[in-house]
Amino acid sequence: MSEELIEEIPAEESVEEIAGEYPEIARRYKAGEELTDEELDTIADVAISIVRDLLGFFDAANSPIDEYEGDEGELILDITAPDLAVLIGRHGRTLESLQTIVSLLVSRKLGFRYPVSIDVEGYKSRRHDKVVNMAHSAASRAVAQGRTVNLPPMSAYERRLVHIALRDDDRIDTHSEGTDPERRVVITVR
Repeated sequence: MSEELIEEIPAEESVEEIAGEYPEIARRYKAGEELTDEELDTIADVAISIVRDLLGFFDAANSPIDEYEGDEGELILDITAPDLAVLIGRHGRTLESLQTIVSLLVSRKLGFRYPVSIDVEGYKSRRHDKVVNMAHSAASRAVAQGRTVNLPPMSAYERRLVHIALRDDDRIDTHSEGTDPERRVVITVR
């Protein structure tokens, strides 16, 4: 991995203030202009290069990486190599950390924060479906039993999925309680 990837960002600088290597793309993105396919390809190439550098530490630098656009315009990179469960970790915590590192490194290199999501073997997609199904099931249970239902502790991302999945259900309300890592969604009947 190159030294520039592991260099720390000085505390007095925010990621947004760093010029980066692509000032014209940064200027256009920050101005709210639509980026060209070529500019989006450049962003994807930067992100993939950083992910490959990190994968090199796991002897997996040549792993296939599928790239696609997410529902909210984010760049999703799905690493599809077998035997990389170590990158997911227990309950996806290692994958969340990898996501944070990649986002910071990509932001530093680009000079602006572009949403990049990292997945391994479709873990996040499967987990998304499981969390949404759990949310609907818990909401139905809360209504049927007429009582509050507490979901298990979840990451901020997963709690957000629950709130979004249930926001249009007029029968219930959702809120989060507790402190991380034990923070959970509570579903109450209206």
